[in-house]
Amino acid sequence: MPSLADKRILLGVSGGIAAYKSADLVRRLQDRGATVRVVMTAGAQEFVRPLTFQALSGNPVHTHLLDPAAEAAMGHIELAKWADAILIAPASASVMARLAAGMADDLLTTLCLATEAPVVLAPAMNQAMWRHPATLANAETLQSRGVTLLGPDAGSQACGDVGPGRMLEPLDIIDGLVNFLVPEQVLAGKKVTITAGPTREALDPVRYLSNHSSGKMGFAIAAAAARAGAEVTLIAGPVRLDTPAGVTRVDVVSTDDMLAAAEQAADDSDLFIAAAAVVDFRPAIVAEQKIKKEDGNDSDVLSLVKNPDIVATIAARKNKRPFVVGFAAETEKVIEHAKGKLARKNLDMIVANDVSDPAGGFNSDRNQVVIIDNAGETALPAALKTELAAELIKRIAERAFAGTHPGA
Repeated sequence: MPSLADKRILLGVSGGIAAYKSADLVRRLQDRGATVRVVMTAGAQEFVRPLTFQALSGNPVHTHLLDPAAEAAMGHIELAKWADAILIAPASASVMARLAAGMADDLLTTLCLATEAPVVLAPAMNQAMWRHPATLANAETLQSRGVTLLGPDAGSQACGDVGPGRMLEPLDIIDGLVNFLVPEQVLAGKKVTITAGPTREALDPVRYLSNHSSGKMGFAIAAAAARAGAEVTLIAGPVRLDTPAGVTRVDVVSTDDMLAAAEQAADDSDLFIAAAAVVDFRPAIVAEQKIKKEDGNDSDVLSLVKNPDIVATIAARKNKRPFVVGFAAETEKVIEHAKGKLARKNLDMIVANDVSDPAGGFNSDRNQVVIIDNAGETALPAALKTELAAELIKRIAERAFAGTHPGA
């Protein structure tokens, strides 16, 4: 059983009926070897008394930002420095909104701004609140800043509704926390190159061809690979995402740019993961000036030429060939088309997903994929892209480095 020995976990408990599960969470964290201190919001104290958490954790419970006794030593700053990780469970819609807005209006939100430790949230709220565009936007904002979300789960809720919004069970939260804080070093000593995001092909100085890729999946994979011990180079198309910790980022725009960067990085890579959504065609001629809409001309013809296939180029190498993983973003016949790409492009593995599903694919925080190689198919259940990335890295590492592969 993976251990949290010597890990200092600051558990934030916010208002919600799921707060009662947090008492069990304290004991479960301690069973894994963690030292736990608890911070409670005013709302949380309406559901569970601080004395409960004090008795379970063996430490005083912190409830007030302006505690005169604690503030004599800048207590909230000391707590922020003490923690190896801040885990908020349950994380209410209110807490998520305030964190996304950068507010520091109570002790818990202040700690999250003041800490340099990772912040992990286990959301819990009514299913309609979770589905609300504001909550989903807040979740996306937090994840873009490096906050990890565990859950929520779906099922029956205390209010009688059924749907996503339940807090994960304590053991599931701990498993997610362990995977984040103490990931198995399955890529230790390996050099990994990952492409992510879209490419852009200029039509003229102000217009371009591109696609809806957000880069979230590729960035999540890069973060997971770094946590798994790899030396990671992330080749990113034009996206608005923060660079994951421990990752070297190379920014590109066009497909030719990405290919050049990929070939250079692949020379020294053990693993190449092509998660980028590359534009397949580019204009045959790029206008030097902005193309004008002329009066009386209601149509025009755009001549396109095929772009180079980046993943196929890397997979076709005779020398310095890494283990090559492709992605198949499809809208129909997902498995059939992915198997065709696997064979046609000489890939070692391909990850297929249906981007027409609004619950996954482009611009979504969640995804559902099928891993395909010569040994068969493995479907992974729908999950947050951050969670899915960790599982993908584990599966890829098992396949790539457990035995011999073409680039070994």
